[in-house]
Amino acid sequence: MVKNRITDLFQIKYPIIQAGMVWASGWRLASAVSSAGGLGIIGAGSMYPEVLKQHIQSYKQSTSLPFAVNVPLLYPDVEQLMDIIVKENVPIVFTSAGNPKTWTSYLKSHNIKVVHVVSSVKFALKSQAAGVDAVVAEGFEAGGHNGREETTTFTLIPMAKKELDIPLIAAGGIATGAGILAAMSLGADAVQIGTRFVASEEASSHINFKQEVIQSKEGDTRLTLKELAPVRLLKNKFYDDLEHLYTKSPTKEELKKLLGRARAKKGMFEGDLDEGELEIGQISGLIEDILPAKTIMKQLITEFEVARRHAATLQFEH
Repeated sequence: MVKNRITDLFQIKYPIIQAGMVWASGWRLASAVSSAGGLGIIGAGSMYPEVLKQHIQSYKQSTSLPFAVNVPLLYPDVEQLMDIIVKENVPIVFTSAGNPKTWTSYLKSHNIKVVHVVSSVKFALKSQAAGVDAVVAEGFEAGGHNGREETTTFTLIPMAKKELDIPLIAAGGIATGAGILAAMSLGADAVQIGTRFVASEEASSHINFKQEVIQSKEGDTRLTLKELAPVRLLKNKFYDDLEHLYTKSPTKEELKKLLGRARAKKGMFEGDLDEGELEIGQISGLIEDILPAKTIMKQLITEFEVARRHAATLQFEH
C-alpha cells in the first residue's frame, strides 16, 4: 500500500490507474483493476451515451470501489455523456482532447474530482489554472491519440513537476513495476497504464488485436496523422496505405477520406488487422502475454518492490 496525494485523492490502495482506452476499457476491466487496488477507468470515447450508462451501472453492481470515466472533450455527444456522469454519481472524471475550462467547474460543482490529460507543460499549467484536481502528463511513447510536441515521458514528467502544485500522474511507455518506480522517481505521484491492460483478459478489445499487441516488437508502432490528430498505430496494411498516400503530399481532405469512419472500431473491436486502426503504445514491444488484470496488478506491485530494493543498493562513491 502506498500513501500519497493521489491515493488519498482517489481513495485507492496503489497509485496505479488503468487508462480509459477506446474499445478496450469497459466496466469489466475497470472493475478488475479497482478490485485489485488501482483505479479502473471506463473509456467513454467509444461509447454512445446509453452504452456508457449501462457500463457505469454494471460496474456499480460488480463493486462499490472508486472508479472513473474518461471523456474525450471533442466527442460529439459530450453534453449527454456529462449528464449521465452526473446522474449516475460518477466520482472521478478524466477529460482529454479539449479545453479543461469547458467542463471542470461544472463537474466540480457536482462534487466530481477532475483530472485532465495533457502532452506538454503548457497545457498542464492551463489545466491547473482551470481548477482540475490532478493532471496526467502523457509522453510521446503513449498509444492512441497523442500530443504534437513529441516530448517523451522521461522529459515531460520532471518538467511538469517543476511547474505544478497539483498531483501529477505519468503516462506513456509504462508497463512494468520498474517503469512505475522510474516515473515516481522523476516526480510523478502515480502512473496511468494503457497498453499493458489492453493485453488483459478483461479488456473489451478483440482477441486478434490483443494477439497482435503481444507479438509486436520494437519499432512496430509509429506516430502518424499529425495533420488531423496525432495517433500512434501498429504498422499494418492500413498504415502502409497511409504511408503511401503521404508520398503524394496529401491534403487534409485526402487523409480524412482514407481514414474514413469507424476505422478504430474495425481494428481494435472487430479484429480486422488489415484495414483497422490499431492504436497502441511503444511499450507493446515489452509485453508478451495476455493475463487477468488482477495478475497484471500483482506483477506490477511485485516488480516495483524488486526495483525499489535494487535502487536502494545503488550509490555513487564519495
